[in-house]
Amino acid sequence: MSITIKKVRDKALLKKFVYFNINLYKGCEQYVPPLIYDEFATLNKEKNPAFDHCEAEYFLAYKNGEIVGRIAAIINHKANEIWKQKYARFSFVDFIDDAEVANKLFGTAESWASHKGMTHIHGPMGFTDLDHQGLLIDGYDRISTMLTSYSYPYYKTHIERMGYVKDQDWNEYLIPIPKQIPERFDRVGKVVQKRFGLIVKHFEDKKEVSKYARDVFVLLNKAYKDLYGYVELSDKQIDYYVNMYIPMLRLEFFTVILRQEDHKLVGFGIGLPSLALALQKAKGKFMPAGWFHLYRALKGDNNKVLDLLLIGVDPEYQGKGVNALIFNEFIPAANRLGFEVAESNPELALNNRVQSMWDGMGAEQHKKRRAYIKEL
Repeated sequence: MSITIKKVRDKALLKKFVYFNINLYKGCEQYVPPLIYDEFATLNKEKNPAFDHCEAEYFLAYKNGEIVGRIAAIINHKANEIWKQKYARFSFVDFIDDAEVANKLFGTAESWASHKGMTHIHGPMGFTDLDHQGLLIDGYDRISTMLTSYSYPYYKTHIERMGYVKDQDWNEYLIPIPKQIPERFDRVGKVVQKRFGLIVKHFEDKKEVSKYARDVFVLLNKAYKDLYGYVELSDKQIDYYVNMYIPMLRLEFFTVILRQEDHKLVGFGIGLPSLALALQKAKGKFMPAGWFHLYRALKGDNNKVLDLLLIGVDPEYQGKGVNALIFNEFIPAANRLGFEVAESNPELALNNRVQSMWDGMGAEQHKKRRAYIKEL
């Protein structure tokens, strides 16, 4: 039978859109479901502040009366203005291993983008740089993280068959946590701290964190502004992410670096005990029992993996060793709490400065992701 497409127009179809991904990967040991509540919030045009400068449509593919695929088509007008382009994005894409299904899904997204006057479509890319991005193209035997998406190998085959080509790659690393601070980190940290008059801020409770929370995302805007696809977060988006992330923080893995003379924020690092296994146990649901699995994972109970979520350094201080100060805080804390490995989230393959941080640490590049692009 032919493939039919339905545009998501109501809450009932949106629920099917969200749950299709979870149903498709049922039984896949490497798949980590998203928190369903957060997924709905991201896709909600009234709740997600990205819709102040984005528009999007969501599509479901049906075959024999069953849902067999989904795709979101997004236009980030702010990104297009900044990067001087007319690009649409595809995102939230999942489908069965069927060429006709893939053709119909992507053809629908491409047609919508072309009708809107776009010249290219690329992805997987979300509404912001903090959404899931990049298609897994290597490391299918490894479990995903909270901030990344798993995809079956056939996704890559179908996407390339339809004429999409590489636009950008990201690498991910698994880094054994050293038992002691490496000598080069210790030495560089002491030098940069003295040379630039920097201090490391420690936090005793989350009330202190609120003083710096917004500044972290303001600095993120500065530090990431030239990276692929990045769009400066608005004040409303910053508030949105502060409310999302700050309650989850472990203070041991929230480090800010300040300039001593005026306490200006020049760098930060955020780590989090891996929530991958907890999300699998919770099946993406916070209630009724999902919260317990997530709570135990955040406490570090039997958790050996530390996720490195975000690291940002003011462009004025990049390449000068500020990162060493952050890791000099993380390493002792990780050892004290029983973590054995750290997992980086996606790092642009061309960003040699970031990847050089793992030199000499026995890091394994265990996953790779790709953004594809196609001319319309």
